[in-house]
Amino acid sequence: MIDIHSDKVGGWKCLLPLADDKFVVAPIFAGSVQTGEVCELFADNNVARVEPEIAFVLNKALPANPEGYSEEQINDAIGSCHMALELMQSRFADDSGAEFYEKLADCLVNQGLFIGPELPRDKAFDAATINIAVSQGEDVQTFAGEHPNKLAQTPIYWLINTMTRRGVDFQAGEAIITGSYCGIVEVAFDKSTTIQYEGFGEYQVTFKAKG
Repeated sequence: MIDIHSDKVGGWKCLLPLADDKFVVAPIFAGSVQTGEVCELFADNNVARVEPEIAFVLNKALPANPEGYSEEQINDAIGSCHMALELMQSRFADDSGAEFYEKLADCLVNQGLFIGPELPRDKAFDAATINIAVSQGEDVQTFAGEHPNKLAQTPIYWLINTMTRRGVDFQAGEAIITGSYCGIVEVAFDKSTTIQYEGFGEYQVTFKAKG
């Protein structure tokens, strides 16, 4: 997928494997990584679909390495941690019968990444649970968020070691997300939206539909 894509890799999404032969990992291409006050994405059933996550941004390269890397080396390569949204869109119809590997080739329904404000590193590395609120005016959705792999950084160690041993290079500036704290959240377009991670911070963003 990376070899045939004209854009460079801007990040990765991953979870710990669902099974020995089911890796949950996909590249996020640089052209689909956004930040700022506006986030553009394709509508899915007429709404914006996002997943609240934590993004870990590398500030050092981790080249392909048959020996892999220690947790200490990987932690040292993580420069900053951020509130983030994975931008979701399934390109398969609900009744398509698409198999896991077809969805994997579809980047596991990813259409991009929105990177929000920076988080204190120690809090990001200890964030097993986060209460999350997504507000659009009087419409408030609240979630008792819990990371699917207990700690958000845990899948990164698997990702880096699995992929670098397979010849993949990780570059400084790439952002890694590792799973939603509360699944997919559906929000309306063209409304100021407040994303709050209780005890961590909040930010505002307006979602705009791509044509």
